[in-house]
Amino acid sequence: MSDSPTVKQQSTAAFYGQAVLSFGVALGAVALGIFFLDADAWVRAFLAIGVLYLVTSCFTLAKVIRDRQEEGRILSRVDQARLEKILAEHDPFQKL
Repeated sequence: MSDSPTVKQQSTAAFYGQAVLSFGVALGAVALGIFFLDADAWVRAFLAIGVLYLVTSCFTLAKVIRDRQEEGRILSRVDQARLEKILAEHDPFQKL
């Protein structure tokens, strides 16, 4: 199909580690803040449920965005392959 090499985008281990550590620190800080909040237990439980819902929603949103981006890449590659096939089969000297 295409002779051009594909570039695989991959994050470094340091970037991955920093992202995981940052997520852990943020989630831990919010959890500690809720735990030590001077409020009734039901208020802290409500806030904890809200944080858990927010975290799961963020993961779902990130996955949906990634899936759409990958789908766009696949469609683009299919269109590029079709174009290359048409160009390879085209004979400019053929009589119409």
